[in-house]
Amino acid sequence: MKEQSIKLGISIGDLNGIGGEIVMRTLEDALMLDLCTPVIFASAKTVTYILKHFELDLNFQGIKHASQAIDGKLNVVNVWNENPSINFGKEDPEAGAYAIKSLKAAVEALKNGDVDVLVTAPINKASIQAEDFKFPGHTDYLNQELEGNSLMFMVSEHLKVGLLTDHVPVSDISLSITTDLIKKKFETIHQSLIQDFGVERPKIAFLGINPHVGDNGVIGKEDDAVLIPTLAELRSKGKITYGPYAADSFFGSGNYKNFDAIIAAYHDQGLIPFKTLAFGKGVNYTAGLNKVRTSPDHGTAFEIAGKGVADTGSFKEAVFMALDIYKKREEYAELTQNVLKKQPRKKQPGGRSRQKER
Repeated sequence: MKEQSIKLGISIGDLNGIGGEIVMRTLEDALMLDLCTPVIFASAKTVTYILKHFELDLNFQGIKHASQAIDGKLNVVNVWNENPSINFGKEDPEAGAYAIKSLKAAVEALKNGDVDVLVTAPINKASIQAEDFKFPGHTDYLNQELEGNSLMFMVSEHLKVGLLTDHVPVSDISLSITTDLIKKKFETIHQSLIQDFGVERPKIAFLGINPHVGDNGVIGKEDDAVLIPTLAELRSKGKITYGPYAADSFFGSGNYKNFDAIIAAYHDQGLIPFKTLAFGKGVNYTAGLNKVRTSPDHGTAFEIAGKGVADTGSFKEAVFMALDIYKKREEYAELTQNVLKKQPRKKQPGGRSRQKER
């Protein structure tokens, strides 16, 4: 019996950005249909326009609902019937509104099990703001809609970086980092490394909050007061965690190669080195949720939108990673569920184990 294909949900992103191009160019590879069944949330009219603009020869099946997706074909769910204008490179709330329509429909299908995983094309954070959508990005919305505690986890083959705080203003970072937050983020990454990436005993390093880890309180007291005691507590409970390390030399020295993951205190502390070392091959993975969602490690790139020069590398990696994590989770569930506890054999007088009668 043929194994059922993984249904790959794709939200189209900002119509005026590079999302449509990288999605279609990725799916132009016929081998993709051997790996999964793609389900794009947009409309047949919109997809046709994108294909024509980039002169791509790609057949698709228009459907009304994700549950109607046909294995072995590219499926497009008609989330809207109108034909929205696409103005590549322009920041426009109308394009943002369609991006949110696509995202909401895709997440609903993910929650209902009509798709197995979700890969999101880039959105523009300014364009998406509306009365019914006041989130700084995908991660916060997914955290509301799905079960679990979301964490932005930037992942490549040789580097994995998680964040204590993500889309938080610099002025609020130190106030946001608490003992409970550190423990929660650590546990999320620890569990993700085990169930999503197959790491048996994860080694996790922390970066300091302040320059030089505060220099014993001379440059800020948060490391001494909050981070260092919390890491000591985690170690006392048998967790393999190291640091905190001064962030300025940690990546340049190659020290990151000694760990399965690194936890940065804030957005730019983690993402600047990650994107420097892995840009174009990195993936933004939302760890900690009951469903799998990935995205490329870049934004809408308005400056090159519509020109046919966008690099599909990161989006392809996001697709491959979503499929790999889904399979890893299935394997993990199979290994951990219904595990029968070994019962000691009853012994007969004299110390010999009772053998089954033949």
